[in-house]
Amino acid sequence: MGDEQFDSVEALLEEARLTARMPEPAERLRLRQAAGLSRAQVAAAVGVGRQTVANWEDGTTDPQPPGRFKYLRLLEGLAQIHPAAPAQGLAETAAPVAGSAVPETAWGPDGLAVQGEPGSCLRCGVTTPYKATDGRSLHPGAMCQPPAAASPPQTAATPAPAPTAAPSAAPAPVPSRPQRRAKSAARAQAETAGLIGQAVHEELERAQGDADAAMKALVKRAIPDVMRLFDETRATARYTYTAYPALPDILKKPSKKEPDQIWEARPNFHHPHYSLKSRGSVAVTALDVNAAYLSALKTWLPIGKLEHSTGTDGVDPKRSGVHLITPSPWHHPHLPDPLGDRDQPGPLWVTNATLRLLLRLSGPKYGLLDPPVIHESWTSGATENFLDALRKTLTAARETAIVEDDTITFEYIKAMYSKFISTMGESIHNRQIMRPDWMHIIHSQAYANLWGKAYKAHQAGLDVIAMMGTDELHVTGDWRKVFSEGRGVAQMKIKHSDAKASGEYTIGTAAR
Repeated sequence: MGDEQFDSVEALLEEARLTARMPEPAERLRLRQAAGLSRAQVAAAVGVGRQTVANWEDGTTDPQPPGRFKYLRLLEGLAQIHPAAPAQGLAETAAPVAGSAVPETAWGPDGLAVQGEPGSCLRCGVTTPYKATDGRSLHPGAMCQPPAAASPPQTAATPAPAPTAAPSAAPAPVPSRPQRRAKSAARAQAETAGLIGQAVHEELERAQGDADAAMKALVKRAIPDVMRLFDETRATARYTYTAYPALPDILKKPSKKEPDQIWEARPNFHHPHYSLKSRGSVAVTALDVNAAYLSALKTWLPIGKLEHSTGTDGVDPKRSGVHLITPSPWHHPHLPDPLGDRDQPGPLWVTNATLRLLLRLSGPKYGLLDPPVIHESWTSGATENFLDALRKTLTAARETAIVEDDTITFEYIKAMYSKFISTMGESIHNRQIMRPDWMHIIHSQAYANLWGKAYKAHQAGLDVIAMMGTDELHVTGDWRKVFSEGRGVAQMKIKHSDAKASGEYTIGTAAR
């Protein structure tokens, strides 16, 4: 037998030995907790999901390949570090018969305890058919009852004393279902966030403290890492989805050189009454929206098979997808067009995020335009919270990185959510998911969120000078009365990214 075959046989024998000694579910849980390990850490070490580890610990399922061998090796090592406390069996606490040594229980060749004529157990006095090595009656091990169970019966001459009623303890408050769910979600989020810190620690150690090298390595692994986070946050979710659904032709890119057929409403607005060329008296501040795409993960995403409909049949608050519409004209030059900078008139395909914005603006609260004409739709049942657990995990980790001035983790998180969105369409860099409908909807949601900030500034008396891309908003006046300043997701900061948007500048008024 060759060395490789010998090693394979030895590995199989070792796994068989470990499987035979597999601890019970409660012991698996105890060992992990005794070592201070999270389920996410164990899952990462053995190559499974966090929910799989949870199932192994509560007995829903037993460990299975391919992660079983590593998991059992881990349990064996933890058992050596954190051995269980000696069992205090009832047989050990029972008093033996006075004046004699208690023999062992007799065992037959079949491995079962020997049975015979019932008699009183040598230890506890309770009748049992099991026998000791000397033929007398004896319970096997922990089957023995404590001496109190074999107390002599009460006689009529000595009435039993009335039991004293013990004061009833106040029942412990039972947490409500929302409280239990919130606690479970918080614990899962903390465990999932631990994977981010673990990855940063690994790359810093591998790079021997070289921050630039660690940063490059983290950005390179951002796609598989964020997909793993995504899987972890979906472990206990109610909704299932298809990573590669059958998609209508409208969601397929015609060719590499041709643009997508879905209009995402990307803005490129410049106020017609102000001129960038004639700089002068009006002070302008270029603002930057923090983590615009991260915030846009909270949007209505289709989770089922996209179904075709005509007219308004596919338009429902609890459905999402893409829609062919003819928009109404926009008559407010002082505000960005919610459809973005579009030159071609006529029908166009838009996402559900854009349609929701247009329908809101045509409603009684805004009354800014007429509702669009909806010709046809490809939609399915949807939820706004599908990516919310991932969003919350990344947001919390981002906030911690800001507080701790941790640039490496901050940039790693930014790479994860930006690449997650940009590669979920038809990308060779992410083979785990192909959802171009989600990608278009998230992009459109980011633009819709930016439009909402522009409208908020306008309502507060500021002039919107420009609105571009995903996160750029130029306004006049005291913007700090409208927006909170900072690096948080819900805050705004002054933009210093290029010469044109260098923070604060002055601009002239164009001829009207």
